[in-house]
Amino acid sequence: MKIITCLLSIVLFLFTSCTKEKEKPFKPLFEIDPYAKIPEFDAGYAYAQVEKQVSFGPRNPNSKGHSEALNYLFNELKKYTGNVELQSFIYSWYDNEKLNLINIIAKFNPEKKDRIILCAHWDTRPRAEKDKKPENRDKPILGANDGGSGVAVLLEIARLLKEDNINYGIDLLLFDGEDYGKSNDLSSYSLGAKYFSANLPQNYQPVFALLLDMVGDKEAYFPIEGNSKLYAPDLVNLIWNAAEQVQSDKFVLKEANPIYDDHIALNEAGIRTVDIIDHDLIGADSQIERRNYWHTLNDTMENIDSETLMQVGRVLTYIIWGIRFNNI
Repeated sequence: MKIITCLLSIVLFLFTSCTKEKEKPFKPLFEIDPYAKIPEFDAGYAYAQVEKQVSFGPRNPNSKGHSEALNYLFNELKKYTGNVELQSFIYSWYDNEKLNLINIIAKFNPEKKDRIILCAHWDTRPRAEKDKKPENRDKPILGANDGGSGVAVLLEIARLLKEDNINYGIDLLLFDGEDYGKSNDLSSYSLGAKYFSANLPQNYQPVFALLLDMVGDKEAYFPIEGNSKLYAPDLVNLIWNAAEQVQSDKFVLKEANPIYDDHIALNEAGIRTVDIIDHDLIGADSQIERRNYWHTLNDTMENIDSETLMQVGRVLTYIIWGIRFNNI
């Protein structure tokens, strides 16, 4: 009996020892340091950057405004980092039209392995098919919010990164050709994001990406977009917790329907990405009449508010300067 008891004790000891050895404390990929020093986001600068983009007129591919905006954005980013690249490609469009598309890539700390992506699309829609006036529906839009606002926030982030550097890598991506497709033709949307995702540099494995789209409206609110929750639930928690910490009431804990945007291509390429987007604007059927300007000629500066840009900027700066990566 003593022998059996002894054998059982040995087995129990070995099992307990192996279990303890395997039970390592859970360590997340990243954490936020609540005591980190966060730089002040300049919403006035971001607002001025929306105005500057709009001053070029519509920025749809192959247009004069597209060419002028490209030159401006490239030179503006060069002020903040010496690592700015243009990723050019040609896309065969409807009726054999050739689109000259260019992604703009600005790298901060390119030598660092731990990296994140911040992205937005810089092109604007070539047709205002949702406009109430039939004669306007083939005209290109100004895209103050749909294109301009996300880019403006990232330009201010770039300025801050030059002044207050971080100890990991960030790639700012301005995608082209996001908004060129005709309705119900998803294959011809997100062209820049698809091209980038299909041509990733060797061994390029960013930890995650944040996408900004339509982030400047006066009455904006940002629910949790469905595909973002599906692909990156922990990242969703990070962002909306950050919003709570900086008291950004435009980020609401409500899940919205999934949408097709640039984040789909990135997620499908293995880069976990969350889309921060004013979901209610899509479809131009908001209960607030003023907000029904999606894909119309009314996507102008009158809809843009520096307070909204400020709230989005504060959430991003809280994450960017507060994040700490755990090398697992």
